[in-house]
Amino acid sequence: MQKNILIIEDDSTLASGLCRALAGDEINAESCRLISEARHKLSSREYALVVLDINLPDGNGFDFLSEIKQKYDTTVIILTANDMETDIVAGLEAGADDYITKPFSLAVLRARVNTQLRKDVHSRTKTEIGDYSFDFTKMKYFYKDKQIELSKTEQKLLRYLVENKGNTLSREFLIDHIWTDGAEYVDENALSVSIKRLRDKLSAQDYIKTVYGVGYSWKM
Repeated sequence: MQKNILIIEDDSTLASGLCRALAGDEINAESCRLISEARHKLSSREYALVVLDINLPDGNGFDFLSEIKQKYDTTVIILTANDMETDIVAGLEAGADDYITKPFSLAVLRARVNTQLRKDVHSRTKTEIGDYSFDFTKMKYFYKDKQIELSKTEQKLLRYLVENKGNTLSREFLIDHIWTDGAEYVDENALSVSIKRLRDKLSAQDYIKTVYGVGYSWKM
């Protein structure tokens, strides 16, 4: 499952290099140079991790770090030339999950990003969205404090939709990743039926959206 990373860095050459270095089959990396751009991106898509410079043209990265941590459940790595001990302490106390100073090794940065993403996988198993509470580890799902019983297929489908909320997952992707019992052929109607049952059980007509001709998404 692809994770989104946002790099907030005003040096466009460095930002492009970081995107190339961090992107892969499981990681989509994108960048912006202004806090105003970052606010828009964070409000419109879910990011598993943010790489944040401190010295930005339209504001202070430390202040924006606090804003990110208050509004979003995302990991933040500070990447900056500010290498004073007081800066490092300030960043970590403000909520940064890691602090890397420039100049830096790309190999070390990749390793530390991957470490944070692994932590993200293991720690974020419970999700709260409006009247919904989903605990994917304990397999307990609630709507308005009422527990909802879901089949194994519905649980897998829900997790893919929620963990990629705001993004459209194609029908082909969902079929390939949910029906993994070795069956050579899966009737596409099985996905449509599972989506309808999940939507009805959770009263999620306003959240589980059909993107006609493409697939499905969980609305932000």
